Amino acid sequence: MKLESNDIPAIADEYVLGLLDEADRAYVEAQIERNVALRQAVDEARERFLPLDTGLAPVDVSQSLWQAISSRLPDQSKLAAHDFPDAAVAANSNHILNWRAAAITAMAASVVLAIGLTWSMTRRLDPLVVAVLMNEAGEVQAVVEDFGNDTAKVRLLTDFVVPSDMTMQVWTLPSVEMGPMSLGLLDQARSAKLAGWSLPTPADAQLYEITLEREGGSPTNRPTGPILAKGYAKLTR
Repeated sequence: MKLESNDIPAIADEYVLGLLDEADRAYVEAQIERNVALRQAVDEARERFLPLDTGLAPVDVSQSLWQAISSRLPDQSKLAAHDFPDAAVAANSNHILNWRAAAITAMAASVVLAIGLTWSMTRRLDPLVVAVLMNEAGEVQAVVEDFGNDTAKVRLLTDFVVPSDMTMQVWTLPSVEMGPMSLGLLDQARSAKLAGWSLPTPADAQLYEITLEREGGSPTNRPTGPILAKGYAKLTR
C-alpha cells in the first residue's frame, strides 16, 4: 500500500470501517503514529461513523435476506475442477464452500453498512440551543439553531434592507474570555445554514447577534457595525 496525500481520506474511512486486509491495516496503524494528516483523517472518520456504533441496535437478519443474498452467488455445482487446477476435487468443494461463506458474510456486511450510512446521513439532528433574535423595539427578527457540531441555521423572519457594499454577519459569544466569534455571513440577506468554525459546545443563555458589516465581513473579526438583532439561547428540551 502506498500512502499518497490525496488517498488519505479514503484510506482512513476504510480503516475505521474495517475494510482493510490484515497487512494494510497493520501498515496504516504504523503510519498513524508518524503521519499527522492520516491521524487526523482517522479521528474525523471515527467521529463521522460513530452513529453507526451508537445509534443502531443489533437486529437479526431475516432468512429471506440470506436467501436473497445466496441466490445472487454463483451456483457451486457449476464450478468445474479446472477453475482450481492446483487443487484436488475434494479440496475444491471445501474451497468453494469457504469462499461462498465468506462472500455471503461480505455481502451481508455491505447491506448493513449501506443501511447504516443512509440512516446516518439522512436522519434529522435536533439543535442543542435555539436563540430568538430581536431588534431594539423588541420585534422578532430571526431565529438561530445551533447544532453544536460546527453547524448552525439562521432563519430570517423579516426583510432586511442591506446596502450593496454591506453584508449581514452572525456572531456568538461562547465566553467573555474568547469574545465574540463569527459564525459566517448571510449572503443577500437570506436565511442560511452556516458551518466550518470550531467553537465550544453552545450553552444556555449564550448570546447570538447579527450585525451589519462592510462587504466581505468585519475586517477585525469582531463586530464593528450596528446590531440588527440579538438574543440569548435556550437549551432544547
